Amino acid sequence: MKILSIETSCDETAICLIEANADSIHTLGNQLYSQVALHAQYGGVFPMMAKREHAKNLTHLLEECLAEAHFLKQTTQIISQEKKDAIQRALNREEGLFDHLMEFAQKYERPYIDAIVVTNGPGLEPALWVGVSFAKALSGLWDMPVFPVNHMEGHILVATLEKIKDAEYKIKSMQYPAIALLISGGHTQLVLIKESLHYEIIGNTRDDAVGEAFDKVARILGLPYPGGPEISKLAEKERIEFPNKITQYPLPRPMIHSGDLFFSFSGIKTAVLYTVQKIEHLTHEIKQEIAREFEDAVTEVIVKKTREAIMQYNAQTLIIGGGVSANKKIRTDFEKLGDELGIEVTVPEVSASTDNAFMIAIAGYMNLASGKKPTKDFVAKGNLSL
Repeated sequence: MKILSIETSCDETAICLIEANADSIHTLGNQLYSQVALHAQYGGVFPMMAKREHAKNLTHLLEECLAEAHFLKQTTQIISQEKKDAIQRALNREEGLFDHLMEFAQKYERPYIDAIVVTNGPGLEPALWVGVSFAKALSGLWDMPVFPVNHMEGHILVATLEKIKDAEYKIKSMQYPAIALLISGGHTQLVLIKESLHYEIIGNTRDDAVGEAFDKVARILGLPYPGGPEISKLAEKERIEFPNKITQYPLPRPMIHSGDLFFSFSGIKTAVLYTVQKIEHLTHEIKQEIAREFEDAVTEVIVKKTREAIMQYNAQTLIIGGGVSANKKIRTDFEKLGDELGIEVTVPEVSASTDNAFMIAIAGYMNLASGKKPTKDFVAKGNLSL
């Protein structure tokens, strides 16, 4: 089965093409355009700017992805007016995208692809709509089935892959029940998976997500956007230089003793703000120390809550997904937890942990292979749940 996937949930425009079967998954083409540099000047993602950039770049990325896969073949076909009208209706809210797609469609034949899958949530709704509209337009252009994918399910399922060699993977055999910890800019969730593709959210954040807290604390410390990697760089440097140092700037461990599986990271962000306001000269060395204490505090909380979830549900596997799963400290501490409890901990490759179309392709394939049916009757949902 050859699947084309589209991801536009936030500020990454991505398209991927895979060939998958029960034994292996091959990446045939994989293209991504990051808007981070554009949004960095504003200290965060602007949804309408993200939307415009997606519309500007999707057709080009599609061409690059298909070219990488050697799936482009020149044509002189004429597209019927009826089909043009249908595609224009699908793209009527996306400025310029219809013209880009028509130029592409008149140059190249329909590629030999079985299905299109696209993220329809959660995420920034204006950004999501660009990808959803583009997928439906391609479906109409190529007379090809289309299937919606939950972005968070993509983060879970890409973590279940084992790399065989470059661009080739297999789906690992999982032991259930499993617990998935989803940590990103918009989510901090604990998910119970009793069997493949069946999810129950058992813990959530009551306010800020962990990735959001990283970015907000970085802003307080005067660090550039995106803040998570900047906090981690400083924290790691502090650990190397002062491995046994007791911090002068202790921070709370929010809800660590709450007795439930919920999270809260708004308070620790405020604690950092109050700490910084009391410091007359915020030097680089002090920023480094606060970054370490913040990362230590957050990691301690999510590890403890996850440990409690594993014990409560007798989980046999721990899956960690989402952009924050790329954090070195978090990965290391969860490896230790896995060793302590004697369970498998599965984390995606760092390159596949942030938003990308590869994970959407994997989720789409696994759902289609399980018997779920393609449909055009879906919309973008910014608050879509698992």
